[in-house]
Amino acid sequence: MERTMSREERIRRAEEIYNRRKRLNGVRVSTSNVNKNEKVKISLLKKMLMQMAICIVIYIIFYLIKNSNYIFSEDVLNKTKEFLSYDINFGNIQNSITSFINDNKDKFSFLGLFDNNEDNQNSENNVENNNETSGENANSVGGIGGANSNEVEEEKEEDKNTKKSQSEIDIEYIKENFDFMVPVKGTVTSRYGKREATEVVSANHSGIDIGADEGTPIYAAVDGVVTVASSEGEYGKHIDITSNDVLTRYAHCSKLLVKKGEKVKKGDKIALVGSTGNSTGPHLHFEIRRDDRTINPESILDFS
Repeated sequence: MERTMSREERIRRAEEIYNRRKRLNGVRVSTSNVNKNEKVKISLLKKMLMQMAICIVIYIIFYLIKNSNYIFSEDVLNKTKEFLSYDINFGNIQNSITSFINDNKDKFSFLGLFDNNEDNQNSENNVENNNETSGENANSVGGIGGANSNEVEEEKEEDKNTKKSQSEIDIEYIKENFDFMVPVKGTVTSRYGKREATEVVSANHSGIDIGADEGTPIYAAVDGVVTVASSEGEYGKHIDITSNDVLTRYAHCSKLLVKKGEKVKKGDKIALVGSTGNSTGPHLHFEIRRDDRTINPESILDFS
């Protein structure tokens, strides 16, 4: 029969067992914690060894590149230059490919490459035939009565006009519709067009400069109406005379003898030579414009 142990006996017996285990190092430790710590230590060690190995490999590679003469040796460089110096004719390659395909049309017919070429060739032949037919018809029609031949000549004349520059058209228009005269007697000191620019002189000369003594009379080169009579701006004292769509300008004058709105005739005295505005000395700056397009005055008048 089992003896019932009192509470005090159970406590005492438990203390004896605890002390006995402690003396014998029998304290129980959780196995799960022990295994986990061991695994963490092993993984850290592997990672450290892997990093060390990678560093060693990288160091060896850099060392070999730095101290090896083979990779960048003269032999390798010469071979590279020799390869790059080859002249590859892509035109010949294309011709070779084209001739190869043409010689093997049966094999490449499934791609549909040759149907388009034949259609294009047929269309070109049709265009040539149409051109020949239209040329024959034109010749046959032109030979009847001569009326169509006149139309052809007019068309040729129109083609000649379209090939002319705008400046040439303007010059012909002015010569046919206006009667000009030289506005002042003197010596040409700067011609129309491009010239060497300075602080005073512009790079693109829009007119012609005629040097003369200060006070020399300036005459209207053509009939018209004074649309500008001003002393402001780079032109100094200047006059604009408008004749339909053509304008003549007289600049750097010392004195203006007409006012805005006056009608003038060719040969009327309108101003005196001076050196006002941006000027290097007494002269007349003379311009001819049509619809604000400048025209070389020497193509209209003889200043010699």
